[in-house]
Amino acid sequence: MRKAHDFVRKTILGVVDTFYPLFRTFMPLQTYRYAACGGFNTVLDIGLFYSSFHFLLHERPLHIIGLTIGGHIAAFIFSFFFTFPIGFYLSRYVVFQQTDVAKHVQAGKYFTVVFMCVMLNYAFLKLMVDYWGWYPTPSKIVTTFFVVIFSYLSQKNFTFKAPSGND
Repeated sequence: MRKAHDFVRKTILGVVDTFYPLFRTFMPLQTYRYAACGGFNTVLDIGLFYSSFHFLLHERPLHIIGLTIGGHIAAFIFSFFFTFPIGFYLSRYVVFQQTDVAKHVQAGKYFTVVFMCVMLNYAFLKLMVDYWGWYPTPSKIVTTFFVVIFSYLSQKNFTFKAPSGND
């Protein structure tokens, strides 16, 4: 299992770092890796959301044990079950590699930050669309900009904080 993990990690780093020279002049390596891994996970999330909403759920609500979940919420939950562990893996083993914190502790911190990002997304979208009357897509773009900054700083300084002396 360790050999498989090492192979996967080295392969991902090899692919991601191949394109770093294009960004080296204006972005540190860790920030670039965060953007690349986060961008991949975001695209995967949107793809899984779209596919599950349109093709798995056929744009209909999901009925489970007397509970009805809207199709878009069910699709969000479905995609979250995939992108949460993938995002954690990429963050721990590709982006923020210098750590001495136990994996289960980091996973709890990672979940906390992700949960806060979900709440920020919701709050910003409610504010911009429902109260300010902005269009949803531009609101989502502005929201994503702020949430990504919050997420990066939180993951770097809270979840995956480097041991003292390695900053």
